[in-house]
Amino acid sequence: MANELVVPKSIAIIMDGNGRWATAQNLPRYKGHERGVETLRLTIRAAIELGIETLYVYAFSSENWGRPGREVSFLMNLAKKFFADDLRQLQEGGVRVCIIGGRDDLEPDLVRMIEGAEDQTRNNDKLTLVIAFNYGGRQELVRTMRRIRLRVDLCEINPDKIDEEVIEAHLDKAGLPPPDLVIRTGGEQRISNFLLWQIAYSEFVFLDVLWPDFNKKWLEEAIMTYGERNRRFGCLNS
Repeated sequence: MANELVVPKSIAIIMDGNGRWATAQNLPRYKGHERGVETLRLTIRAAIELGIETLYVYAFSSENWGRPGREVSFLMNLAKKFFADDLRQLQEGGVRVCIIGGRDDLEPDLVRMIEGAEDQTRNNDKLTLVIAFNYGGRQELVRTMRRIRLRVDLCEINPDKIDEEVIEAHLDKAGLPPPDLVIRTGGEQRISNFLLWQIAYSEFVFLDVLWPDFNKKWLEEAIMTYGERNRRFGCLNS
């Protein structure tokens, strides 16, 4: 089936439905998050097999801090466990890890793990895994404007020369391609403050499957739907 797919170079996934999956299984919510991490591992592997070059995943939003403290603490520890347990496999698999999102609110040891993962994998080119952690699209744009303002104040940028390229160069990670396709699991049909600048011309596919039940078959189905779309980027077909 994979040979029939028009596989996009860059895909973003809003991984939604962990809590609802756990509830449906009569399990505590944290079990859903644990299962969601395993699904992420399988999805990374599937992305490599399909030849996807960049995979964005929405792991923890800026708004997720409003969840119960015990759940937030569990998610922070789950992130640490992911970097501790999976970094070697990601490195061996040729996966470059990039983290977007604010870091000021994170514990210092988690920041060190994030920086270590980015540093150790920076030369890998099999797949770029972009993890949005403590991330919000609006917050990223605020950080971007502040970075540009600082350079304007230092007379490094002429404010009259600020354009799309300047803005893109000051996002959380410069040089990342915009997603061709955005997939959201869990049945909801909204973007939840995800990649607001980058998804201006992305195609969207919303799936009813909860994230812990997502697999390569669902990924291929979303890609198949993407392949049926006519992307004109505001122009007419020739």
